[in-house]
Amino acid sequence: MNYESLYQALQPDQKSLKDSLTLLQKLQKALNREAESGEMKNFIRDLRAMKEAVGVLTKALENLEESVDGFDTKAYFENGEFAEQMIEICREKGVNVRGEFPVYEMFPYRVRVDVENQDLFLDRKKVQCVRPQSFVETVQKGQEKLNKANFNASTFVNELADAYDLAILKGRKRVGSDLYLTNIYKVLAPMSRFRKDYDQNNFAFDVARLYTSGVEETKTGRKFQFGPSRNNDKAIRILDKEGKEQFLATIRFYD
Repeated sequence: MNYESLYQALQPDQKSLKDSLTLLQKLQKALNREAESGEMKNFIRDLRAMKEAVGVLTKALENLEESVDGFDTKAYFENGEFAEQMIEICREKGVNVRGEFPVYEMFPYRVRVDVENQDLFLDRKKVQCVRPQSFVETVQKGQEKLNKANFNASTFVNELADAYDLAILKGRKRVGSDLYLTNIYKVLAPMSRFRKDYDQNNFAFDVARLYTSGVEETKTGRKFQFGPSRNNDKAIRILDKEGKEQFLATIRFYD
């Protein structure tokens, strides 16, 4: 089962539907004109032509309905074919994807396939889409928009340093200690309502942009260093300039 096969099968009848509607609009205008001017012979001719066009339109609608009814959307999601084709298209289009059915990551997005309702979730946003290619293109557009958004790495690193200092104080850690980035995030967005507007995926994306920015110190001259972790559950996954994944778990600021 492949949506692209259905999509191609729909094209002829969709064209027939479009052509019929165009013709009907044209004939309807002609009928108005002919009725007003008393061109009864032309009126009868165009009335017959309109009836024929309605027949073609009705047939196209019946064919479309039959094609759609023959496509089992529930099975398409349940048997994993949608997800398999989505991953294949990601690879074809160069969209980095990882994870296991039904949850995937297309940095910085978290994608969940809702099998029961045949919906998709892009982070918290529900997306109604049964065509893998269209969904992947939606992800690509979102990624491009994020990449084009203004980002001041110098400002972000200073905010990160302030959050780091606060976390050091709260945790009674030694200055210069490695702290988990996930803990820093909780300082930046301490309440659930803040995390709704700035979730951990947004944070990971900003960390990635800082990582690739070339900025090496804060406005006060403090340097910083990211660190890995043996436990990737504690790490934030980002993509570097070459699109390769990196796992950053900790950060420390030092003089």
